Amino acid sequence: MLKQIIQKMLNQQLNAELYSSYEYLAMSAYFESENLSGFSRWMRVQSQEEYGHAMKFYNYLLDARGEISFLQIEPPKVGWHSVEEVFQDTFKHEQKVTESIYKLVDQSITEKDHATNIFLQWFVTEQVEEEASAQKILDKVKLIGDNKSGLLFLDHELGQRASAK
Repeated sequence: MLKQIIQKMLNQQLNAELYSSYEYLAMSAYFESENLSGFSRWMRVQSQEEYGHAMKFYNYLLDARGEISFLQIEPPKVGWHSVEEVFQDTFKHEQKVTESIYKLVDQSITEKDHATNIFLQWFVTEQVEEEASAQKILDKVKLIGDNKSGLLFLDHELGQRASAK
């Protein structure tokens, strides 16, 4: 049985992952409005991936005989001024998610909840990948600057991202 504090934090993370999915979908819509379908696809796949993360928390809570609590999800930001701003927000968001996962790991250690700690290790590794991916794209966008050809090339490259599993 999960301790109350762990159950509460897992539910908060479940809802945070749902928010992440929502936020990336908003970013996808922004890119569509800018006729950048490759960036839009990348964000849509990212949204699906975040939904998958939420479902991992959902399933773990059920498997651990915890209760599911759905919290209100705030509307995501809409309307950016540039591709760079979107990826700055993306990188900051992933850093925030990493911090949240680390707090959960710390609490699982404090509570000696070994099963939850092991479950969370996948997310620790995943966040390294998530932050690196966002940072690499942000770095490329900064390098491109105002070069429209470079932006369209990157748009094409990101449009090749395979759908989430």
